[in-house]
Amino acid sequence: MTSPLFDTEQINQLIRTRRSTFIPQFVPGRVIPDSTIWQLLENANWAPSHKQSEPWHFTVFTGAGLVRLAEFQADLYEQTAGPAFKAAKHANLRANPPRCSHVIAIAMKRTERRLPEVEEIEAVACAVQNLHLSAHAYGLGGYWSSGGITYTDEAKAFFGLEADDRLLGFFQLGYIEVPSAPGKRGPVADKTRWVSE
Repeated sequence: MTSPLFDTEQINQLIRTRRSTFIPQFVPGRVIPDSTIWQLLENANWAPSHKQSEPWHFTVFTGAGLVRLAEFQADLYEQTAGPAFKAAKHANLRANPPRCSHVIAIAMKRTERRLPEVEEIEAVACAVQNLHLSAHAYGLGGYWSSGGITYTDEAKAFFGLEADDRLLGFFQLGYIEVPSAPGKRGPVADKTRWVSE
């Protein structure tokens, strides 16, 4: 039997205790060092992808960039929401980014058009899981949000995306002031079919 290369119990705990941590739970005004954000992105960059397409693309907002993001998304929502416009949502889009240390826009760039698009999206999701687990390992809070302007075609140019690319949401990051409640999952046996003969 091969010995484990890493402390498997720590890995188990890292995965099982990871939780989404939302903006009201962040320490107000405390900023994560950019060097730590680069470490999170480096780990995200090591996600698997078919044909090594590496379709993930990140735009990092911090400092005054958070205000720029907030203004852009609030204004775009106001322009495109039509009858579905909600004043509270508009206010949140403008207020929330500056309450984070960093916001990372998550995108899928079509680098390998021979692949089904869904495989590229799945690869980006793997990258985000690496990012989220890494944030947790560093004691940071965060969550992947896909609301607001995420699926608005008019948003693409702001993030350097082309027509075939997709904006997949935003990862909000901060130091944790109020921890999330412990999570729960149904038994994996209920979600598994095992074929051995």
